[in-house]
Amino acid sequence: MSMIESPSSAAIVPESRIRIVLVEDHIILRDGLRALIEIEPDFTVVGEFDAVDQCLACIEELQPDLVLTDLELPQRSGIELLARITHLAPKARKLVLTAHDGEEHVRAALNAGADGYVLKDADRDELISAIRTVSAGQQFLCEAVANKVLCSYLSGGARRGAATAQSITGREREVLTRIALGESNKIIARSLALSVKTIEKHRSNLMRKLNLHNAAAITLFAVRHGLTGERESAVEFDAALQRNASVS
Repeated sequence: MSMIESPSSAAIVPESRIRIVLVEDHIILRDGLRALIEIEPDFTVVGEFDAVDQCLACIEELQPDLVLTDLELPQRSGIELLARITHLAPKARKLVLTAHDGEEHVRAALNAGADGYVLKDADRDELISAIRTVSAGQQFLCEAVANKVLCSYLSGGARRGAATAQSITGREREVLTRIALGESNKIIARSLALSVKTIEKHRSNLMRKLNLHNAAAITLFAVRHGLTGERESAVEFDAALQRNASVS
C-alpha cells in the first residue's frame, strides 16, 4: 500500500523548497528517509510510494523537483520507473538510492535517465549532497560507484562491446571523449575549431545513437568502450571521472 498526500489536499509548499517523492518498499527505511530529508529546511517530501505503478499514477499531478527511488521494487523495477518519469514529469530530477553496486545496474539506471546514483550504505551527508547536486541540475555518482567503474576500465572491461562504439563517426567519438573528460561545449568547440552549435548537434546525435541521457552516462559509455586513452592516462581520467560524477 502506498502512502501519499493527495496533491489537491496537500498544504501549499513554498517555491523555494525542493519537492521530493520517495519510492521505497521498505516502510521503516522510507520513514527514516523522510525524517532525514525533512530535517533540511529547504526539502519537503510531497509523496511516498512503495511500488512503480502507484508512483506513476500520481507523478504527473505531483510534478516533483526530484524523485528518490530504489531499483528493486515489487512487480516492476525502478529502471522502468526512471524511463517513464522522463515523459510524465520531464522537469523532475531522478536520484537512485540502492544496495546494488554492480556496473550493469549503474549503466542501466543512467541509460534510463537517472541523474544520480547513491548506495544505501552512504552516510547522511553524502545523501544530502547527492540530493542537492542533482536538484541543481548536475549529475552525481557516489565515490564507491565511480571507483568501481574506473576499476572495470583498468581491468579491460572497457574493450567489451566495441561494436557499439564503432557506430559513431570519428568526429562524434572525439566529441564524446571530451564530454566524458568534463569539457564544456564551449571548450570543445574552441579546441576543435568548430562552432558551439555544431558541438551541440554532435552531442545530440551521440545521445540519440547511443541512447544516453546525461554527462554521467556518456562518461560511463566512454570508460566501457576504451575511448578515454591508454592506461597510462588513468590517473588523469580518474580525476575527470570523479569531477563528472558531480558536475554535468
